[in-house]
Amino acid sequence: MRAERKNLFGLLEPLLSHVEKPSRYLDHEWGANEEQDGPFHVCMVYADAYEVGQPNLGIAILYECVNEQVGMSCERAYLPWTDMSALMRDHHVPLLSLETASPLASFDVIGFTLAHELVFTNILEALDLAGIAFRADERDEDDPLVFGGGPSAWNCEPIAPALDAVLLGDGEEGLVEMCSCVRDAREDGVSRSEILLRLSRIPGVYVPSLYEIVVDESSTRWGYAIPRKATGAPEVILKRCLPDLSATEPVPQRIVPYLGIVQDREVVEVLRGCARGCRFCQAGMTYRPVRERPADQVVEAGERGLAQSGHDELSLTSLSTTDHSQCAEILNRLNGDLAPKGVRVSIPSQRLDSFGVEMADAVAGSRKGSLTFAPEAGTQRLRDVINKNVTDADLDTAARNAFEHGWRRLKLYFMMGLPTETDDDVTAIVESADRVLGIGREVVGRGRRSKVQVSLSVAVFVPKSHTPFQWAGQLDPEEVRRRQSLLLHVPRDMDIRIAYHESTTSTVEGALSKMGRAGFDLVCSAWRLGCRFDAWTSEFRYDLWVRAATEVGIDLVDVATESFSLDARLPWEHTSPGVSKDFLRREWHRAVDGVTTPDCTRSTCAGCGVCPTLGVSNVIAGERR
Repeated sequence: MRAERKNLFGLLEPLLSHVEKPSRYLDHEWGANEEQDGPFHVCMVYADAYEVGQPNLGIAILYECVNEQVGMSCERAYLPWTDMSALMRDHHVPLLSLETASPLASFDVIGFTLAHELVFTNILEALDLAGIAFRADERDEDDPLVFGGGPSAWNCEPIAPALDAVLLGDGEEGLVEMCSCVRDAREDGVSRSEILLRLSRIPGVYVPSLYEIVVDESSTRWGYAIPRKATGAPEVILKRCLPDLSATEPVPQRIVPYLGIVQDREVVEVLRGCARGCRFCQAGMTYRPVRERPADQVVEAGERGLAQSGHDELSLTSLSTTDHSQCAEILNRLNGDLAPKGVRVSIPSQRLDSFGVEMADAVAGSRKGSLTFAPEAGTQRLRDVINKNVTDADLDTAARNAFEHGWRRLKLYFMMGLPTETDDDVTAIVESADRVLGIGREVVGRGRRSKVQVSLSVAVFVPKSHTPFQWAGQLDPEEVRRRQSLLLHVPRDMDIRIAYHESTTSTVEGALSKMGRAGFDLVCSAWRLGCRFDAWTSEFRYDLWVRAATEVGIDLVDVATESFSLDARLPWEHTSPGVSKDFLRREWHRAVDGVTTPDCTRSTCAGCGVCPTLGVSNVIAGERR
């Protein structure tokens, strides 16, 4: 039976003086929705610490959408840190929502953000603290329906047994339809199984329990999913896609936190989707097509959001903000209005081939921290393999423009372990940084006051579903460490700093990215052994993951490094972002041949299949320059 709905903050309050950052657990932040009467109650859960989850744009968007509905209310919950969760268990305090301190088990619907694979153990931790069964098929008729959605929904099989339903793609309309379906079904008095059947008829909704896993000669060892007989569930679930981003609220995040958070700034999503076609990038494939907001809407929304929140920084966010056809205009208008008020306008990272003189002028403000570019690979050969479509000349020009317009620190993102990578590609990373540093010193000189710095951040490539590299094996951890050592021993200037990702973390992420539904046993075993907050370096325990893998009879390295046949039926093929498998295969072959594919918003159609399959098209707000 669903738990009684009541405010239990009185049970939580005595624990606050015994934990780190008690403000993580305080309610009534400015801007939070105070009217939580329902009678249909939804709780959106970001299964990580408050300061990580609070600024999440997806949660903010869905929170706003549900609370706009008559008769529905939406609250939030975040995962308590380890000190608080231990105290909550000792004092028998369940996981509570933030707005009304109601037990999660008292809600009609609980929605988890599948932000990345390393959050899967946190989802189990949240369910355990809430007193909700891990497996959807073990829950009672009146228990909450547990939904999932977000960036890692595209291979959610390792966490699928815990989810009643998964929403693929844009959630603004889909989540409201799902909640309405549950509400109406419960008013009709139907069974939980009937509710799941009804949910499966909503476009974009995947109900894992309606699918069985088949392992045969056509599949990988993880099998593939097919609908169970007589369920009527679709063989392939196509994602939801909003055709017009400008029809949605551009400033959904109105809540001002009590403590510092990881992205403590006002945010406006200026566009959704990317057609650049980087072959390693899951978001670039799954968020298509490109849909831009017009400049007038972005400028108005940014200034309104700053007035509401009191932030002193505005971030224009998207997968590739400088690709917005009106980006320079937007930045110039915002800087003109906001610079006199001491407000900084920022963009997450800059496209090398978009960052010309005009863009440098537009991004430049009174405060210049570091500027970020993502070449991804050190050589032109490897950039062609991954379809980055930028050149050394683009990097040099972008760096020169940045230094000439006042920046002194540049950060460059690269990846290690990309398909076909050689030692020469690795050493070229430092060579690229050295060339950029030389340009900086040429432009600004060598004095202490004009000191130039270049920072390198080198991640380990993890193959992801629904990308041209989904068939690739990941680099063995020992080989990752060898290449990292090679990178560190390339002679370099003291003003070039290198940071890299731990290979063991990427091994776990890579294994979970490849596994099918059998991966749930691994996640459960890891959680029972104590794995929590696996995305936090301080909390990650590779030894426990290795033990968990041994318990369920697999080898993590073997799973992560496995490559798949191009003809194999993959564990995630019953979900589709609209990009065809034929297109992905074609891109794989072009990668092997080092042949690039142009951006369809700047050239002809690349034939990915999204627009005709979903009945949508790219929306470009202004003319390309």
